[in-house]
Amino acid sequence: MVSRPEEEKGVSTVVATKYLDPQDWSFPVPIAYGPGRLGEIARIARTAGMSRPLIVTDAGSAGLPFIATLQSHLSAAGMQSTVFSGISPNPRDDEIEAGCETYRSGDHDGIIAIGGGSGMDGGKAITLTATSGVPLWDFEFERLAPDLAASAFPPLITIPTTAGTGAETESTAMVTDTARGMKFCIWHATCKPACALLDPELTLGLPAHLTAWTGVDALVHAIEAYCVPGFHPLCDGAALEGLRLINRWLPVAYREPQNLEARGAMLVGSCLAGIAFMKGLGLVHAISHMVGAEHDTQHGLTNAVLLPSVLRFNAPAIQEQLGPMSQAMNLGDASFESLHAHVCTLLDTVEIPRTLAEIGVPDDGIARLAEKALQDSAAGTNPRALTQAGVEEVIREALSQGR
Repeated sequence: MVSRPEEEKGVSTVVATKYLDPQDWSFPVPIAYGPGRLGEIARIARTAGMSRPLIVTDAGSAGLPFIATLQSHLSAAGMQSTVFSGISPNPRDDEIEAGCETYRSGDHDGIIAIGGGSGMDGGKAITLTATSGVPLWDFEFERLAPDLAASAFPPLITIPTTAGTGAETESTAMVTDTARGMKFCIWHATCKPACALLDPELTLGLPAHLTAWTGVDALVHAIEAYCVPGFHPLCDGAALEGLRLINRWLPVAYREPQNLEARGAMLVGSCLAGIAFMKGLGLVHAISHMVGAEHDTQHGLTNAVLLPSVLRFNAPAIQEQLGPMSQAMNLGDASFESLHAHVCTLLDTVEIPRTLAEIGVPDDGIARLAEKALQDSAAGTNPRALTQAGVEEVIREALSQGR
């Protein structure tokens, strides 16, 4: 019997198995959702115009069963494929160039980006640069985008294997500039996935700690996106529904790793939170990007550790958002104290470490990290104005005190 939090509270469910049924959505890009949908990859790839796709994933995923299964489905349909797995947990510019060379030398005609955030970021970055003739850093988010039509890029299919990154519906990718020791966001408005394939069966084998780290990453996306100043009802709606799903189902997925309904709900919640952050993000990500660039920490875990300290810092600027977020998280009290305590309890439930020091971040680079964080695109959409001293204080607290 599948465990459902609604039923535990005595609330009837109208469509209890909706996360087990296949669904096709067209917004914001074509999305194929449902258990077992990976089996349709050859049809989806052909529809996108591929016959010789390059599969891009991260080094940690290269030997996992879903890669062999993916290639088997393609091969059975007469499609040749090659795997490029030279992507680090924090993708680097030199790795993207190596992937582009593999794409061009292999005469490939499309990219399938599969894995967690790093694998998909690597695949999207290669998509941006493999055939466009534009250098990687010309796609930096804060720069004037090159004038390119969609035809400048190879077709792209994204397949998340974790419920956290939400990276599957856009071309945005975080890449480390090895010369500057900083992470930057790259993208192009006309480069969109031809299809995002969301198959919750691919997340069943995710270890508990990665379920937690990636799940809280999605939680941070929803919270930060909703708290970005400005009026964007489409992103705000996606953020609140993503927050509702993640809050409800993350503890279930963590506790019951084979619960396919929980895995499906988390994959949908993660996707919604990823759509929402097209509105922007905030200080959690601004710091986390630079911590990851310098110390190669896992992104979702770094976000999770930073979240309580950043929430405290932003508290004066997010009072209007407390009510809707508290309602989405099913809290009876809409105060900041209630929401913060609930978030901290959720982090404890999924066993997130309390400080940056516990995940290997030294305390001798606070000023440097703060300076870099202030240059991150996410810093510009934080709800509270940022200063060097303020960011240093947040990092200092997250290093030693945390939640």
